[in-house]
Amino acid sequence: MAVTLKDISIEAGVDIATVSRALNGSYGVHKNTRARVLKIAKRLNYRVNLMAKGLAEGRSRTIGVLVAAISDPSILEQIRGVEDAAYAAGYQIVLCNSYLDVKREALQLHSLLEKRVEGILIHSVEALNKAEITELVESEIPVVLFHQIPGTSNFSSVCMNQFEGGFLAGKHLVDLGHRRIAFLSGPRGHGNFTQRIKGFTKAIKSSGNDISAIIMYGQPDFEGGYKMATEMLKKHSGVTAAFAPNDMTAFGISQAVFEAGLSIPEDISLVGFGNTELTKVVRPPLTTIHHPKYEMGQAAVEILLGLAKNGRLGVPEHREFGIRLVERSSTAPPSKLRS
Repeated sequence: MAVTLKDISIEAGVDIATVSRALNGSYGVHKNTRARVLKIAKRLNYRVNLMAKGLAEGRSRTIGVLVAAISDPSILEQIRGVEDAAYAAGYQIVLCNSYLDVKREALQLHSLLEKRVEGILIHSVEALNKAEITELVESEIPVVLFHQIPGTSNFSSVCMNQFEGGFLAGKHLVDLGHRRIAFLSGPRGHGNFTQRIKGFTKAIKSSGNDISAIIMYGQPDFEGGYKMATEMLKKHSGVTAAFAPNDMTAFGISQAVFEAGLSIPEDISLVGFGNTELTKVVRPPLTTIHHPKYEMGQAAVEILLGLAKNGRLGVPEHREFGIRLVERSSTAPPSKLRS
């Protein structure tokens, strides 16, 4: 059985309140009594009951983290930054994965609030609905989003320039000479992907050439990329380049291209988003958009704890991180047009 404060108090010959003050380093305990209590606690292998301590303090020292798809390596890298920063600050995280399911996401968000976490970091599947936004606002706990969502200006955010990411990808493919380019995006209406589409189409229109852009919507994962690419190859002839919403979707696109008897980049040039570790080892290595995932996770925790400490729930903070194109072997000038 777990050792309790009462066990220590009996052996030390003092009351439970004295034991508690001694273990917490509080005032009002003689140095000899404190030393005796600490020695007994160590010998009995006493462990602090963090849950009970949190209830007594009115704090849980936990941070809720709600992500859309833990299978996405970019999200995993962000979570690593979150966990390291939380650990350094003496917090634990409660991780919830919605598996790209909007209904599941809503249930998990409500569950985190019931667990009385001290703040929530959100990487959502789609834009939060009015009911979810209202519930978060009324909870009066700090919230930090990993992307800006319409209607949530009162929440803090950590993000990258999504528009610039789409623009860099589109411009790169245009500059290579591609004239029929597809963006196989994520869900329609999601803030991240909407901004990337705007940047992508801006690059196409700014070229001043006769270039056509095809926009398709699907799940931003391997299976979603595979399905969208299969449909693209059947319905849209002449496409010589594709842009994916993340690297895992790009890998799914690659699979569909290879199964169709085509090659990358000879038939289809491909650009991903994230610059995850796998982009360096796949064949051909993937051209992609880099953003500082780990640092974004750290920054989200820093903002969250700052809001909680200072009670500045009504003063949101927004940090935007820079991005860049990492050019590898998956993109090249079009060698031929498919008929």
